Amino acid sequence: MVNFFKYLPVSQEDENWGLTVLNAGCTHIEHTSEYPFRSHPAHHNFNWNSWRILDEYQIIYITNGQGVFESECFKKTLVRAGTLIILFPNEKHRYKPDENTGWDEYWVGVKGPILDNLLATGYFKTDSPCLFIGFNDSVFDLYNRIIDNTKEEKPGYQPMISGAVLHLLGACHAAIKGSIAGVKEDENIINKSRMLFRANICNAYTAQLAASELCVGYSWFRKVFKNYTGLSPGQYYLQLKIEKAKDLLSNSNLSVKQISTELNFESNFYFSKIFKEKTGLRPTQYRQQS
Repeated sequence: MVNFFKYLPVSQEDENWGLTVLNAGCTHIEHTSEYPFRSHPAHHNFNWNSWRILDEYQIIYITNGQGVFESECFKKTLVRAGTLIILFPNEKHRYKPDENTGWDEYWVGVKGPILDNLLATGYFKTDSPCLFIGFNDSVFDLYNRIIDNTKEEKPGYQPMISGAVLHLLGACHAAIKGSIAGVKEDENIINKSRMLFRANICNAYTAQLAASELCVGYSWFRKVFKNYTGLSPGQYYLQLKIEKAKDLLSNSNLSVKQISTELNFESNFYFSKIFKEKTGLRPTQYRQQS
């Protein structure tokens, strides 16, 4: 995971859309690290002792590690990986990662009458802010889509990411309504590993590291992962990198060498070789055809 967060300017035209994105980001918090980072704006900063009140909703997804959460309507509770935390406007709250584990968090801050209506009709409840949805690929992908679009701020991006937030909320609602409690333990491990691969797509990461983080043997992990996905974990991770490379070739001005570096391939030559093996085209040819 590459730490990123951004606080966005909002126009009256954006607000007229009915759902406005105010900020979005993702951060990897190491165990014993200060939380949150001090580089957030003053009105968003807080610590465990001071609490905080925001004038917005925030939807936070904890994908690794664990911590605690408490609000004026909800007693202090353990937050484990796979949990969605909803923050409500004008409600005192506080949360933090466990100092022994840290955590990975994705979030988006929003406001607007669409959110207010979801609260008024009971889709959100202030006395149920912590919702376990498990390790959900579609939710994870939607967070990343929102973050990618906030980085670029292309014309018309606000309605686009607002629509993605509404999609995100629908995906979360479906996950909550589904039989999450009935997921087998090995399936839960595989889902979590896929999240780890996606979170580390730009890092020097391996299937062996994933197995170690999940506290399972690599041989067992490789066998079960392939049974569920049809690919070995190493090939799955490589395929994620290739898909991300295709996206960057189609939708960015980064050079092939820059994309190779961004995705942590050992060399530009190796990246081009693997890309052609997987797609049938060299990166430059793929860019010309996209």
